[in-house]
Amino acid sequence: MAVSSKKIPAPDQVTIATALLSVSDKTGIVDLARALHEKGVRLVSTGGTHKTLSEAGLPVRDVSELTGFPEVMDGRVKTLHPGVHGGLLAIRDDADHLAAMRDHGITGIDLAVINLYPFEDVRAKGGDYPTTVENIDIGGPAMIRASAKNHAYVTIVTDPSDYAPLLNEMEKGATTLTFRQTMAAKAYARTAAYDTAIAGWFAEVLDTPMPRHRTIGGVLKEEMRYGENPHQKAAFYVTGENRPGVATATLLQGKQLSYNNINDTDAAFELVAEFLPENAPACAIIKHANPCGVATGSTLLEAYNRALACDSTSAFGGIIALNRTLDAATATEIVKLFTEVIIAPDVDEAAKAIIAKKPNLRLLVTGALPDPRVPGLTAKTVSGGLLVQTRDNGMVEDLELKVVTKRTPTAQELEDMKFAFKVAKHVKSNAVVYAKDGQTVGIGAGQMSRVDSARIAGLKAEEAARALGLPAPLTQGSAVASEAFLPFADGLLSMIAAGATSVIQPGGSMRDEEVIKAADDAGIAMVFTGMRHFKH
Repeated sequence: MAVSSKKIPAPDQVTIATALLSVSDKTGIVDLARALHEKGVRLVSTGGTHKTLSEAGLPVRDVSELTGFPEVMDGRVKTLHPGVHGGLLAIRDDADHLAAMRDHGITGIDLAVINLYPFEDVRAKGGDYPTTVENIDIGGPAMIRASAKNHAYVTIVTDPSDYAPLLNEMEKGATTLTFRQTMAAKAYARTAAYDTAIAGWFAEVLDTPMPRHRTIGGVLKEEMRYGENPHQKAAFYVTGENRPGVATATLLQGKQLSYNNINDTDAAFELVAEFLPENAPACAIIKHANPCGVATGSTLLEAYNRALACDSTSAFGGIIALNRTLDAATATEIVKLFTEVIIAPDVDEAAKAIIAKKPNLRLLVTGALPDPRVPGLTAKTVSGGLLVQTRDNGMVEDLELKVVTKRTPTAQELEDMKFAFKVAKHVKSNAVVYAKDGQTVGIGAGQMSRVDSARIAGLKAEEAARALGLPAPLTQGSAVASEAFLPFADGLLSMIAAGATSVIQPGGSMRDEEVIKAADDAGIAMVFTGMRHFKH
């Protein structure tokens, strides 16, 4: 295709004489149109927008007057016409373009105010296939891209939040090139995110989680003071995934969440969601994306106290996630410890009042828990690439556990093994988790050697016992989980030395028989899950 080689400089100031308004989200459109009319701008509009502006008493031409062609096919075809796109794409300082406009009766459009069919909302609400397809906008993105390409002469506005800046710009008599460039950049980002949502929906419908081209879109929720460290810039974008969590939560009080707060809070809430609230109250305390303690209890207060007992030192300045409504008794205990964030499905009024006495403590409510079984995607960047995978939605309850030792675990040991394996899924590898009676009693995380993780967890259990005034660490008689197979017997021996009497692990090592023999020699029970939970 031929590309023009003309080098025509863009003007700095462009006066707006004609504006095309075509919006699905009509927030503020009447006020904007009225302000434009008062500035002498001719208004052109389409379909529902034209009806809204006409009913508001504004003089507005229908787009069919520009095209000489009515809307057809239920409105699918109305703006895809040279009468519209010629007015958006014409280079006003090019003699040939001006001649074409005169010859074909094309009116120049200086301002395009356009937003798109609510595809993302329809998708999020679970619209059926025909409804979702019908909400794929065609003319809108085409006009946005045309206007943005010709930003030398056309101002494109795609977000109602930019109506006020537009009017402020026009107070000077015209829009500047810098403003038009800024609006064009926003416009292309918007259509890119829109197309990303459509492509993502098709990938879901067609069960193609790893398509040839993968894009990830997001909307800026907030800019942050910094990232993981003060010298790094950061921002929080929401992707529109319909999943309860930190991205969809309401901040009831407290300072702005930091980059690290958001990362840790997400880790905490995803972990506590493993424990169904109808089964038992549960609490997870997280520090640097790893759990300090996790527990269930007969009450939420008991669950919190038991989680805290696992490692009260590390819990200082941590994140607390709850699987039930935060109540006053639990809130009273939580505020005794310096805590960065509390996240829960809900909070009662009495608890709100207690938390309010700590104005810097961030309190988030989500309305619900994320379903750990629901599939989804996670992503992280590497140099020059993007690693995408399906969410780890494996559940120990769904696995067929295989007893591989001579001794069969007791019913209580089996429950504790399952509990420990659930937690280990959310601990950075290498991970070793000791649990007893629905409570973590020792956690070893992120070590290069699984033996070291086992030892560190045992040492932390000993420290916790001293802090609680106990004669022996709670790892005595505990179940222990390893999120990946035990490659040698040495890791198992460390676990036994810490007092574990039952072990749950994926199995699959070349030395499984050696490990099983060590378990049999010690008289402990061991089960294989057949599923690994690496977390890096």
